Amino acid sequence: MKILVVEDEESIREVIKKYLQLAGFDVLEAASGEVALLKFNDSVDLVILDLNLPNRDGLEVCRGLRKKSQVPIIMVTARTEEIDELKGLAIGADDYIKKPFSPKVLLARVQSILRRSSVETANRPSLIINKEKMTARKDGKDVPLTTTQFKILQTLAGQPGKVFTRGDLLSAIDGGGQSKSAMERTIDAHIKSIRKLIGDDSYNPKFIKTIIGTGYKYTDET
Repeated sequence: MKILVVEDEESIREVIKKYLQLAGFDVLEAASGEVALLKFNDSVDLVILDLNLPNRDGLEVCRGLRKKSQVPIIMVTARTEEIDELKGLAIGADDYIKKPFSPKVLLARVQSILRRSSVETANRPSLIINKEKMTARKDGKDVPLTTTQFKILQTLAGQPGKVFTRGDLLSAIDGGGQSKSAMERTIDAHIKSIRKLIGDDSYNPKFIKTIIGTGYKYTDET
């Protein structure tokens, strides 16, 4: 897994990098907010972000990251009162840690957040699917999916770009034994309902795309 460390103090950055690498993580480094935003990509699994950066501070960088990703972010600050202020601002960071900190404590926080986020599917910042809780959130609001609808959505979103036949999706919801025409009607009806609930336009889909004559796929465009 890959972690982006954004810290302008080289000595601190090197210590963090060392501990993360010893734990088996790949590490990208950035000494400024500008470089962080340039280096960030979809392969990054977590960001460790210092609040007090030169030129572009951590708040601005966090907001920039949140515009294109729901990647977990741990915000690092030098003052306890700043942590309370950051929480109140609800800028989108997943955790906060105060300097000076133990690298072992930071590593534990990283591992905890990654374990928690591993149960979520989100190749769109606006739609988060939690496999463990069987819930979905669109633009921060709960989507009232039935169990069957959730299974179909999670199956599609679990492998963006892969085309699933109606038979594949029927198997995912344990709906075998139906005739072909009944199977198609069942899946098509569920897809129509899911699209309505997540606000997806079938003519210009952002999430679920119809593959004529075959089935459906969860779009993998960014």
